[in-house]
Amino acid sequence: MSRLGPLLAATDFSAPARLAVERAARLAHEAEAPLTLLHVLPGEPLAQLRNWLGADSAPERQMAQQAQAELQGLAAEVAAASRAEVDARCAGGVAIDEILRAADALDAALIVTGARGSGFLRRLVLGTTAERLMRRSARPLLVVRQPPREAYRRALVALDFSPWSARALALARRVAPQARLVLLSAYQVPFEEKLHFAGVDAPTIDLYRGHARAEATQRLHALAAEAGLAPSQWEPRIVEGDASLRIVESEQALACDLTVLGKHGLSAGVELLLGSVTRHVLAEGGADVLVSTARG
Repeated sequence: MSRLGPLLAATDFSAPARLAVERAARLAHEAEAPLTLLHVLPGEPLAQLRNWLGADSAPERQMAQQAQAELQGLAAEVAAASRAEVDARCAGGVAIDEILRAADALDAALIVTGARGSGFLRRLVLGTTAERLMRRSARPLLVVRQPPREAYRRALVALDFSPWSARALALARRVAPQARLVLLSAYQVPFEEKLHFAGVDAPTIDLYRGHARAEATQRLHALAAEAGLAPSQWEPRIVEGDASLRIVESEQALACDLTVLGKHGLSAGVELLLGSVTRHVLAEGGADVLVSTARG
């Protein structure tokens, strides 16, 4: 199993972003990978300032120097606490563009961000900015919500057996190598309401339900075997119902500290997991959320 490569953590110096930086530093230490902290001075306010005061004004230089000094101090602090290799970079512009540009320059294996922020990260997760970042990025994204007091202990990996499932499982093992994995599959009887409306009796629908559960169980065990998981490393979670609801319920019931989702799913569109499921998990769950972007 390969280790994580370079990590990129975006920060606006808010408390939630601090949690993300600390988790990224812990992961970097565990994986013996370099970590880069990125702070973005928002481009639109900078442009307004230049219109008023001209390019390369003293206030703009002072803002940039202050941000760089604060970022360097944060990098030194987390490097000393985590014993990780930490670099610091400041940029100015559109937050998403700068994050993606920095990730490409570093060939980052993981982008790490807080769930909320006070500056350029304020709407990064729960809003259109996050959706744009996840849509545009070909790199995994870790959204941190919990204080990183220890390595991940229990990771819930939501699987739908699409081409993205195996890669999501592999990513979970790289990010949380010490965690016990809960492999979750949520199944439903196709067109159950229409079957009832069409007059299909309850015993027949229950038979379909049993077939759906048995198929999900078989495929889940097969995927675990293909991944080379030992029985002590994982446990199955086969549940009936809406995936977004069952993921949050299972995360809370099993005290998982990390939830892993695929960016795509069985449908041809991005919306299956990137839309309603991811949005629900981020809004209602309490664990950190890892979004895998790799297909097959």
